[in-house]
Amino acid sequence: MSFTTKIVSTGVFFLFIFLSGFWLSRTGKPYSGLIFNIHKLIGLAAGVFLIVTVVQVHKTMPFRPVQIAALTTSMLIFVALVAAGGLQSIEATGGLANASQSVRNSIALVHKVFPYLAVLSTAVTLYLLLGRE
Repeated sequence: MSFTTKIVSTGVFFLFIFLSGFWLSRTGKPYSGLIFNIHKLIGLAAGVFLIVTVVQVHKTMPFRPVQIAALTTSMLIFVALVAAGGLQSIEATGGLANASQSVRNSIALVHKVFPYLAVLSTAVTLYLLLGRE
């Protein structure tokens, strides 16, 4: 798969993640199970696609320290997004009823800001990994 195809595919995944996330937020709480699962599955598919891409690149060349740092940053952002999304979903069903409002606001803020960080971090990571193809 060419560099351009990987970049476009990643962009399409992010577009669908954003669109399904906006759709989900517009439906309100409690979240629609169908939309929520679509959102999660698109995110999972994007994650798998990116992992496969990283493994393929690693087979052709060893990673430099800057690439490892970018990969680590991207992975941590994705883990934080998944955790924040999961916490938001249990908040919607009363699972965080005893959490303070500041905790709930922090979780919501992470899930609103980190998608943009994920796009930026992934773009930098892919550039560093695929830029030499």
